[in-house]
Amino acid sequence: MTKFSLIYISLFSFLISLLSFFNIIYSNYFDIFFNIETYIYTFVISFILGSALFLISQKNVKKITIFEKILTVLSGYILFPLIISIPYYLSIQNLSFISSYLEAVSGFTSTGFTVFENIKQLDESLILWRSTSQWIGGIYFLFSILLLIDIFDKNLKKSFTEYLSFNYKEILTQSIKIVIIYSLLTLMIFILFKIIDLRTFDAFNLSLSIISSGGFLPVNKIDYLFESDFSKILLSFTMILSFFSLFLTYNLIFYNKKKINFLSEDFNLLIYLLILISFSFVFLNTENNFPTILVAISSSISNIGISFSDTPNNLIFLFFIMVVIGGSFFSTSSGIRVIKILTLLKFSLNNLLSHAKPNQIYSNKVILINENTDESDINKYFFSIVIFIISLSMLTLLLTLSEIEFEKSFKLSILTIMNTVNSSMFELSNFDFYNLSFFTKIYLIIFMIIGRVELLTIMILFKKFLFKN
Repeated sequence: MTKFSLIYISLFSFLISLLSFFNIIYSNYFDIFFNIETYIYTFVISFILGSALFLISQKNVKKITIFEKILTVLSGYILFPLIISIPYYLSIQNLSFISSYLEAVSGFTSTGFTVFENIKQLDESLILWRSTSQWIGGIYFLFSILLLIDIFDKNLKKSFTEYLSFNYKEILTQSIKIVIIYSLLTLMIFILFKIIDLRTFDAFNLSLSIISSGGFLPVNKIDYLFESDFSKILLSFTMILSFFSLFLTYNLIFYNKKKINFLSEDFNLLIYLLILISFSFVFLNTENNFPTILVAISSSISNIGISFSDTPNNLIFLFFIMVVIGGSFFSTSSGIRVIKILTLLKFSLNNLLSHAKPNQIYSNKVILINENTDESDINKYFFSIVIFIISLSMLTLLLTLSEIEFEKSFKLSILTIMNTVNSSMFELSNFDFYNLSFFTKIYLIIFMIIGRVELLTIMILFKKFLFKN
């Protein structure tokens, strides 16, 4: 591995050790001693790993390539859940290794699938560990986008940088911005939850989950925490924060007319969100339960997936569509992305118009977005949708062969690839992950990771090893 890759992995190892140390302090302060040694083991292992990789990196000056970057990101998604799974495996819950690893991958990818049937039976330190694993995973995902920016389109690069390709100094600058904004938004969500008198422990865990678009909850049902309409609207607002680009706050504060393109993607997201909310308020608010529907909408578009028990079941299809589309490129939510859908729609309409009247040129007649998109980027967008369909078909087939009925397999496959929790909104709240077979858990683990790194990066690796040119 190159020096950059070794430092990248070592820094996140140190971050895991820091958060495990925080759990040690928490357990010691509240006299939760029966699991404290598991966090000590995690702290020691992650700290030693981080230190060893950092020392090795000082002797390595090899320049990093795009393939090395992809392998670095993938190795992190495999390695870090192994460390995170230690407290699960050594806890008094008697979990198998594969169940512990499934829980860890689910947290690190901000998916939210859980093998625990009753959260109330867990000690608070383990609940806190589940939430922090999502928080780490969210920031790792944002850093991974930064690391792999060269494989994305130019419009994404222009949304938060003036450079076509990042050097080490620019990566460091943007990384510092990510840490600061990500932490401040987490703190803001925590304060908002305290305003509505949520218990400090619940408010803190929820803030870690929501900013990372995760699905782990500190309670079995969220209904008991948000009972009033105002609290539900506030919850919706906090989930929308992870739907928009992380740099939206920064770009609004340091607004510059010359850099108006920084806000273009979020502007499209805002229009999309307003259309959804308006449509829902006018046509779906039949039982005067709009705050509940608003939570479901916000949760779907941000790929969090949490919902209330009284969410209308007849809207499942709409919620799944919102989950598939997802948020902006530089948010913690997954999904195909709104900008891809708009770009492909514009491209398709222009081509249809060109074929209808071939003597006229319609390359810019239908304006859905302001950016001029290269043909190579159009191909990437189209390819990403094809890959999603292939991934969905593969996982649905594998889950069906694992004796899970087809409807549940199809729904679960969408949620797995989109890293969205299985709540009552999708009629999968009682799905039993604990008793799944070994290979079924392996399938879910693989596709949860694929949902985070996108199959496009996997295909680039295959191209590297299967084709010489």
